[in-house]
Amino acid sequence: MTGIRLTAPAPGWSIDADVVVVGSGVAGLTTALRCAAAGLATVVVTKARLDDGSTRWAQGGIAAALGEGDTPQQHLDDTLVAGAGLCDESAVRTLVTEGPGAVRRLIGTGAHFDTTDNGDIALTREGGHHRRRIAHAGGDATGAEISRTLVEAVREAALHTVENALVLDLLTDAEGRTAGVTLHVMGEGQHDGVGAVRAPAVVLATGGMGQVFSATTNPAVSTGDGVALALRAGAEVSDLEFVQFHPTVLFLGADSEGQQPLVSEAVRGEGAHLVDASGTRFMAGQHELAELAPRDIVAKAITRRMQLHGTEHMYLDARHFGARMWEQRFPTILAACRAHGIDPVTEPIPVAPAAHYASGGIRTDLRGRTTVPGLYACGEVACTGVHGANRLASNSLLEGLVFAERIAADIVEDRPRAGAPTAGDLPAPAPLLAPEARGTIQQIMTRGAGVLRSAESLAAAAEELEALHDSVARAAEATEPKVAVPGVEAWEATNLLLVSRVLVAAARRREETRGCHWREDRPERDDANWRRHLVVRLTPERQPVLRRTETEAFGPVRPTQAPDCAAVPPTHPADVTEEP
Repeated sequence: MTGIRLTAPAPGWSIDADVVVVGSGVAGLTTALRCAAAGLATVVVTKARLDDGSTRWAQGGIAAALGEGDTPQQHLDDTLVAGAGLCDESAVRTLVTEGPGAVRRLIGTGAHFDTTDNGDIALTREGGHHRRRIAHAGGDATGAEISRTLVEAVREAALHTVENALVLDLLTDAEGRTAGVTLHVMGEGQHDGVGAVRAPAVVLATGGMGQVFSATTNPAVSTGDGVALALRAGAEVSDLEFVQFHPTVLFLGADSEGQQPLVSEAVRGEGAHLVDASGTRFMAGQHELAELAPRDIVAKAITRRMQLHGTEHMYLDARHFGARMWEQRFPTILAACRAHGIDPVTEPIPVAPAAHYASGGIRTDLRGRTTVPGLYACGEVACTGVHGANRLASNSLLEGLVFAERIAADIVEDRPRAGAPTAGDLPAPAPLLAPEARGTIQQIMTRGAGVLRSAESLAAAAEELEALHDSVARAAEATEPKVAVPGVEAWEATNLLLVSRVLVAAARRREETRGCHWREDRPERDDANWRRHLVVRLTPERQPVLRRTETEAFGPVRPTQAPDCAAVPPTHPADVTEEP
């Protein structure tokens, strides 16, 4: 354990449970429902309302081998290709073989997917898929339907939920096992202020970290809280440098910030074309699948074309769909475009890449167990090895379903027990970053670690991030300290800084281009040296320690001890050999 924790008031109230699930997307709610059904006292903590997570924003659908002629092996092959040599094949095989059954169980829970005239599930294609295997709902509102289904099931089961609550840190017992979490309820939940949920099993399903960048498809709550908590708790994270930028996000202007409207890959799956201002298609010849190439390839092609023409966006042309198809198949996207003054029925849609999905995260095994005993991770916050260097479209909802069921099964089988939470001999909590630094972090990350990266841009980003990190410590040590007051905005900014520092350290170390990690100064994929995973953990001095795996294998996930090796200096991201 690192001993690092956020500055926060002591918990003023507590809840006892067998399991606490943090997050209310497909991963969190599926885990919670399964645990509760097995008789475990289960508490769900969520940062906003139950239906406000990333799941409800998912437009395209959920991928599974459900169609005639499709097989899990074909789904596996497409996933391995998209992952650019870094997928863990055992994890992918688990996903694709257990996926169809998990989707059918979701349907049994009450999810309604779009169907054909003969009653079969309607399937479409997306980038990287060689077959139609994407099930969708409401045309382009799949995530909203899945969220509705699971939220209704949670309410029907009368699960204990705490809404509008930001999780802070992990509680542990005297043996270093998980003993619950501390959290802050933001005035609209069942409790006020800082409290604790004491439980021997904690499941982090907190979603992504897209808010580290200025423009993202992620909701405002996606500030990397789960990854930051896990790092402070001593857990390992892996492959954090692989941030997928969705190629087709509605372009709202160069200065637009925050959550941007997504134009689903399914639009290209139904035949839309990418064109430049002159109407010329540019994906033909770039890849055998053209507009349906994996997302990293499409995002790179769009960015290169933008550079070539000196423009800030390209266009997605689907005028040939006609009004009826737009209204029936993509009503959500149609409404979003028209709300911003663009009618895709009569004009091309301006699009540009934006931060979308974290392929890396908290390192787990096939049962969702992290390197901290009793701590699990599931969904986008986790790194199971499924996605490798680039997520295959619509595998994320499936991963949430499949591994949530596996986590619940492990908790039910193991029935973990923990001693009373203890603060131990902890140092003073780390000072907080001022809330106004959030925008600064996003600008640093967008400039230095966005779609285009280089040694120079990443070094500049690292220097600026370390200056922010150091400034907080200096402010706390001043004669008249001017430190941020504990609160949601300061906690979020502090989490964003930590995640950004680790992401940049990993991106600097990976001296190649692979998947969604594009290094302009290292444009080629280097399998001999870099078909490896980067694993990171934090020292008590809040410095990231990196190690490179010896092969492309994901490797076993074992409980870690307190870090005892030197941190990677911010200006020299060298490999550090860890203890056996």
